[in-house]
Amino acid sequence: MRQRLITYFDRKNCLAPDELADETLNRVARRLDEENTISSDTPAHYCYIVARYVFMEYLREKQRREIAFDAVFMETAGNPRPPPELEDEKANREKLMTCLDRCTEKLEPLKRDLIIRYYIGEQRVKIENRRSLAAALGLTINALSIRACRIRRQLETCIESCVGKHEMVLAVLSYTVEAFVCSLLQ
Repeated sequence: MRQRLITYFDRKNCLAPDELADETLNRVARRLDEENTISSDTPAHYCYIVARYVFMEYLREKQRREIAFDAVFMETAGNPRPPPELEDEKANREKLMTCLDRCTEKLEPLKRDLIIRYYIGEQRVKIENRRSLAAALGLTINALSIRACRIRRQLETCIESCVGKHEMVLAVLSYTVEAFVCSLLQ
């Protein structure tokens, strides 16, 4: 199972797949120690479920480290001008934001309102906002997420045509598409 998990994390381009596999197995072992059994899923399936959560935590931590590194670099360099890579990234992000604004304006008012309200908040606030939005629209949470997914797909297509497919691919390489659009909308 450890080797399968290492392969899983390696396919996800993680820097230390063996450490993430060990963390996954430690969490599974901790649950077994606490409850003596896992009856909800097969052992392999449960390991993959835990691995997915470990991977999401890895992505969040990686993003935090990159932001912290950029801040430290700017402070220690004593140079108010960011390195060229950051300037390029900032210019690309500005271009994407301009395209997102243009594409959001092209949406019907109801769709625009739905997608913006769908991404408002962080963590618990976002969950509560989505519940109230679903209730206001008379939808289930699942139906709301399907609508948001369809609108997000429209935005992705529009942004892709605005900035070009190659630049869009480069922009979302380090993000999932949902995280990318979510970061742009916030």
